[in-house]
Amino acid sequence: MGRELGRSYVAPWFVRLLPAAMIAGGVIFDLLTPARFTAVPLFAAAPLIAAPIVSWVMTLLIGITAVVATSGLHVYNNTIAQITAVTETSTVLTVAGFALLINGVVTRGSARLASARVIAEAAQRAVLPTPADRIAGLHVAARYEAAQADAFIGGDLFAVQDTPHGVRLIVGDVRGKGMEAVEAVAVLIGAFREAAEQESSLEGVALRLERALKREGMRREGLDAIEGFTTAVLGEIPPCDGTGHGTVRLVNRGHPNPLELHADGGLDVLEPSEAALPLGMGDLGVWPDRAEEYPLPAGSTLLFYTDGLSEARDTRGVFYDPGERLRGSIFPGPEALLDALVDDVRRYTGGASTDDMALLAVGRPGEGQPERRRTVPVVSAADAARAHGRRGVAGAGARARGARRWDGGRRPDGERRTRGHGRPG
Repeated sequence: MGRELGRSYVAPWFVRLLPAAMIAGGVIFDLLTPARFTAVPLFAAAPLIAAPIVSWVMTLLIGITAVVATSGLHVYNNTIAQITAVTETSTVLTVAGFALLINGVVTRGSARLASARVIAEAAQRAVLPTPADRIAGLHVAARYEAAQADAFIGGDLFAVQDTPHGVRLIVGDVRGKGMEAVEAVAVLIGAFREAAEQESSLEGVALRLERALKREGMRREGLDAIEGFTTAVLGEIPPCDGTGHGTVRLVNRGHPNPLELHADGGLDVLEPSEAALPLGMGDLGVWPDRAEEYPLPAGSTLLFYTDGLSEARDTRGVFYDPGERLRGSIFPGPEALLDALVDDVRRYTGGASTDDMALLAVGRPGEGQPERRRTVPVVSAADAARAHGRRGVAGAGARARGARRWDGGRRPDGERRTRGHGRPG
């Protein structure tokens, strides 16, 4: 497949050699066949093939070569004075001229596409700014992987913010696609940042987001005014009490359940005791949100994700199960976790994801855990199509930065963790 260098698409080497190969093949064909056979179709096709894949100068050179080859063969065959020599040379010359025009159109289109990419990335940074690597002593990593090539933003969202009440975060998925989904993301992120600072409880933050979506729905028309909703999970990590026994509070509004990965390879699914409707569907029922509290010991990492991960499928149509794929794996930090996870999803789906995927990993560092100083990349579908040759998410995590893995991908005792649900008093 082709590749991207910087912002320019570069065709595979064998495709770029094809115009020259056609001219060479045409010359050989003409020399080895009787005079009544002609290689003009090959000479005419060469600049047309070159036009969309090489530069204007290279297209010009290939066109000149094709015209010279056509005329030269007529000279060699002593047919230069015949009318066919004039018509064939004129044909190749005309096609070469059209090839130059096509190359100019393709070049201008590529420039507009590059500009669109820059605009998309600017919108990505504005609406979904990259979280800092460290926030209030926690390690943070995030990814946004778009399913559609050259699209870097959609309806998935994440945000992390240090507040007087602890580190608060949101991961969500807005119904729909396109600019209306992006507008809803902007509304939610703005409302979350304000409410996270002002509201004393996580339940209060959820209520503010509900009101923000209701206001957004009132200005819309048609189906979006009725069926606009957002699945989301809100999190709050209070400052550690000094004993290493931290906690996390969650409010889940119809979103995939977060995972908690432990330093020993254990994994918990943080499932709420009661299901709740997504944000924006308050008209269907009114009941108070209740945050649920879970232990978050040192060395543990929380993984939040959108349904682009859990609904990814392999060639047989089997859904990706992040809990089962990650259970028993040990990673040195959130970024290594996301590196391995994204790599595993690409391989699992063959690069054929159909939905955007937002990932957020937040870890409470254990003793001796190294610092990180890396930025958060935005991964496009074009990158996702280039799957790596590594095998298994656990193996990828184990290789990343010297991570270890339990033998057999399970805890030494072979037991599966379970987690009860507590509520703040």
